[in-house]
Amino acid sequence: MKPVLIRQHLDLAPPGLLAAWLEARGLSYEVSRSWLEGPAPDLDCYAFVASLGHERGVRDTDDAAVAAELALLERAVARGVPVLGLCFGGQVLAAVLGGRVERAPVPELGWVEIETDDAARVPAGPWLEWHFDRFTTPPGGHEIARSAGGSQAFALGPHLGVQFHPETTVEIVDGWARLHGGLLPGLGIDDAAALLAASPDRRRAAAAAAFRLFDAFAAGTALAAHGPPAPHRTRDQIAQ
Repeated sequence: MKPVLIRQHLDLAPPGLLAAWLEARGLSYEVSRSWLEGPAPDLDCYAFVASLGHERGVRDTDDAAVAAELALLERAVARGVPVLGLCFGGQVLAAVLGGRVERAPVPELGWVEIETDDAARVPAGPWLEWHFDRFTTPPGGHEIARSAGGSQAFALGPHLGVQFHPETTVEIVDGWARLHGGLLPGLGIDDAAALLAASPDRRRAAAAAAFRLFDAFAAGTALAAHGPPAPHRTRDQIAQ
């Protein structure tokens, strides 16, 4: 069975619950760190590509890693390799499919509940969010979920892009809040910890919702044709 390719764009943005889900399902995966030099991954070797969050935006094409991610996901789409785009990854996916990525009028930071048309595929959350840009649903795509801030999830063929972060935990997003600490007072936010506060029950519910989303996405990829995978050791290989 082919492994899953995870594209990580920051040390502070690891695969988190996505890796936990892959390991729980006995699926192998490789983590490709986009800021490292090396040959582009051979996409034919992977069941699907998951592109994670970034502090940069899709319009920052002067950044070599951003330009490389746009080119990589464009190749994935052209080759029919399913893409799961998460926040920045969802924005890149939207852009290569012909959607717009623009500055959000109001950033979405912390826990956000979304309106969904298909809760079995994209649960309502609440989800952890941390983004200053937003995407529009690309032509031919189907918007599955939205919030007051804009589109939250779309599907087109085997691809799924979401604006929230199903892969993250409170601990991961706390690192982003610290990174952007100087920006928050200007947004009227004096207590970043309050944005992320969550009971153990909410944390467990968010993890369970993430697993449901990943399961639903995988059901539309080549992984589904193999049935339940046999457990085996996962891999964390730097591919780029």
